[in-house]
Amino acid sequence: MKFAYQGIPGSYSESCIKKNYPGSETISCRTFQDAFELAKKDKNIKALVPEQNQLIGSINIETLILKYRLNVSAEHFFPINHTLLVIPGAKFSDITDVYSHTAALSQSNTFINRYKLKENVMADTAGSALYVSKQKDKTKAAIASKESGEIYNLEVANQKIQDEAENFTRFLVFQKEVSHPKFAENEKYITSFLFKLKNKPSALFQSLTGLSIRQVDMTKLQSFPEKGTFSSYYFFCEVQGHIEEKKVSGAISDLELHCSEFQLLGVFKQSEFRNR
Repeated sequence: MKFAYQGIPGSYSESCIKKNYPGSETISCRTFQDAFELAKKDKNIKALVPEQNQLIGSINIETLILKYRLNVSAEHFFPINHTLLVIPGAKFSDITDVYSHTAALSQSNTFINRYKLKENVMADTAGSALYVSKQKDKTKAAIASKESGEIYNLEVANQKIQDEAENFTRFLVFQKEVSHPKFAENEKYITSFLFKLKNKPSALFQSLTGLSIRQVDMTKLQSFPEKGTFSSYYFFCEVQGHIEEKKVSGAISDLELHCSEFQLLGVFKQSEFRNR
């Protein structure tokens, strides 16, 4: 099995793949779009992409979900523990600048401000570790995973520096091939879909009424504008349950009556993380 991900070896995305799909081949990509592109072209390649973080919210991949219309086949909640990494021999008191992805910097904002460190935005966390390793400058530190430090020969100056001790990112797996698990009574599922409403008053309220009547729990509703306009919006939505369940299929049929466009993105087993 092959997985494309944004970043370089040592990134949280790669670590998530290795944990959940041991032995899989990983393909490093410069951008999220590059990962989607590979999965779109090759049915043997899946893309694992972060969708939402517990501390900062959406990662804003909705436009890519809309553009590529790939099947969502799985979700994974992965712990994000940010580590402050320095070159060998550097002391904490030497550090003046920190480098990392904008999300990691935002998640470590309290620590950065407390020690009056200067933020420098990089393309990804592991990339910042590689950069600091190459610079060989004691004043520079990277915020990345502990694994990145091991790969790029950096030392740990401080651990778990994120604002909250518990920090998880939700990753989604995208693939070209459409495949839904067969419904089983003892399993819990998520059904994921995109829709665009007809241009009429109270369209969103009316479209979601079926979920309430049929007691289907909505776990996500994210709106984003259609390209080139602020008057038309798409919605990325997820509900608990399997499309083969009568209440779920009925609620979605009700919703489709109010849509000018609808697409089922996938049905997948609900992560056990949700049962905590």
